[in-house]
Amino acid sequence: MHVAIIGADLLTCHGGTDSTFAALAKGVDGSQNLRFYDTDRINVTRGYHVEDSTDAESEPPLRAGRWLARCVLGAVRQAGVDPATERVSVIVGTGLRELRAMERWALDGIPVRRRDLHFTTAVREVLPEVTEVITVSNACSASGHALALAQDLLAAGEADAVVAAGCDAMSESMLTMIGRVADAPTPALRPFQEGRAGVLLGEGAVAVVLRRAADAGPGALATVLATGLSCDAHHETAPDADGIVAAMRDAHRRAEVTPHDIGLVLAHGTGTALNDPTESAALDTVFAGAAPGPLVTGIKGAIGHTSGSAALMSLLVAAWAMRSGSVPATAGLAEPIEAAAGLRLVIGDPAPCDARVAQVNAFGFGGVNAVSVIGVDR
Repeated sequence: MHVAIIGADLLTCHGGTDSTFAALAKGVDGSQNLRFYDTDRINVTRGYHVEDSTDAESEPPLRAGRWLARCVLGAVRQAGVDPATERVSVIVGTGLRELRAMERWALDGIPVRRRDLHFTTAVREVLPEVTEVITVSNACSASGHALALAQDLLAAGEADAVVAAGCDAMSESMLTMIGRVADAPTPALRPFQEGRAGVLLGEGAVAVVLRRAADAGPGALATVLATGLSCDAHHETAPDADGIVAAMRDAHRRAEVTPHDIGLVLAHGTGTALNDPTESAALDTVFAGAAPGPLVTGIKGAIGHTSGSAALMSLLVAAWAMRSGSVPATAGLAEPIEAAAGLRLVIGDPAPCDARVAQVNAFGFGGVNAVSVIGVDR
């Protein structure tokens, strides 16, 4: 069943929705010197921080939940949905939840109330009358899974509207993990770039409000045609092309589209040694025979890898690109890897686009993959 996006809000290192889209159009790299952490110890020096503190040395508490609440409230207001009179569920996808709060409790003795670790608390502080708040943790495809569950709730008639959301803040655990796989700190996140040096973390939140397309009325931002999922369990961290292909084909089947119908792909594009060639191979497989193939771009070079919120952030960018007729270039990409030679990567400058259907890729550790297909009317 098709569902319409009737409201949305976004927060990244560049700020809110409009400022983020403007930065993407200009190819701005939003990375900064890392704050709040001992960079020598973790071997990471750069990140894509959300600016939410006037004191560079002071780290605000429970950041992920506050960003989530802001975006959920903003999206609901834009949609004109009233949880007091309608059944409105909220499904949040996250990779880390409030892990940073637990780290600061364990390492710095800064206590946190158990209930404040749950996103239910943050959401109900701004929207107390929502029917339910559900949190799923599917690594870096989490908000894609939240979107799939939102579609299911609407199809089953269990809700009148559903907010699908994602959020994550950086944590010392995740920063240390990415620092351990590099000999030297990664200077920049450069998806599909020859000689790329690895991933850098971003942070932020995103929310979209969904209704059944038949009930949405005019003015929808986009229509979610389908989301395809796979869990290939290939490896703890390494992606598997077969698992990714399965998710793409599942999405196409559910959306009742063919590869020829897809005019734009928002790639997962993490800039890592394994993701970029694996994703390229999967795209080559799925779009073989669909020449010239879709335009392909990625946003992580501009906003970092935003973990659990990455899927929905890419989805909003895909909708914006199709509605505006201009696809932002992949920030940080100048010389593509050989494995991506068959892709129509957007490099250097934005590309004109008349696509009406886009595919959004999101892949997580353990082989949890989510691929969404969306459409727009212009």
